[in-house]
Amino acid sequence: MKTLKRITFAALLSAGILLSVPAGAQQKELKKIEASTTVLKDFGAMKESIPSQLLEITEGIIIIPKMINAGLVVGGKRGKGIAMVKGAGGVWSDPVFITLTGGSFGFQAGVQAVDLVLIFKHKESLMNITKSSFTLGGDISVAAGPLGRNSTASTDYKLEAEVYSYSRSKGLFAGISLNGAALEIDDKAAADFYGEEVSSTTLFKGASKTKSGEVSALKSTLSHLYD
Repeated sequence: MKTLKRITFAALLSAGILLSVPAGAQQKELKKIEASTTVLKDFGAMKESIPSQLLEITEGIIIIPKMINAGLVVGGKRGKGIAMVKGAGGVWSDPVFITLTGGSFGFQAGVQAVDLVLIFKHKESLMNITKSSFTLGGDISVAAGPLGRNSTASTDYKLEAEVYSYSRSKGLFAGISLNGAALEIDDKAAADFYGEEVSSTTLFKGASKTKSGEVSALKSTLSHLYD
């Protein structure tokens, strides 16, 4: 009987450990969403930030909190974040988890954590990453984003680029090169967060897969950044 109890206890303990893994993995992705919300709020609080006019017309966004930008002559980048597209009626999709990796050439030294935001004028450009990874500066060009959060007519910029990048380090905007960096869908992160295998295409098309308060807060912050 004692042996049976020991076996039963061991089995329950093992099951508990296994069940705790998905919960811990989901918590990791929740923190990523919370960090993305914080990045948006920090950007919104800056005097010189993403122009309000650009936010009004954008149909896609990528947010990567604390992307590692490191190098000595040859640079490297690595970051994990989220991607969202704007659907009918201005409603933002649930987040798709993505990974950015890549390098660039040019003199640079040291390591810095950079909050990165990529603004896509058309959602189709962002949704192309569902087909395969694509390269910034190769498959799609990226321009440094204009600053001036209160811009309405955007007289200084015609907003002709498809993607605009904004990077912030230690509270200040920092220009970094994204040429050669690759964007990929992080399917494992999605499965960990949503608790099931869900395609990025499904999420981008507006199918809601979560009632998470963190996701609601992210969408609200994005929709009302300068309110």
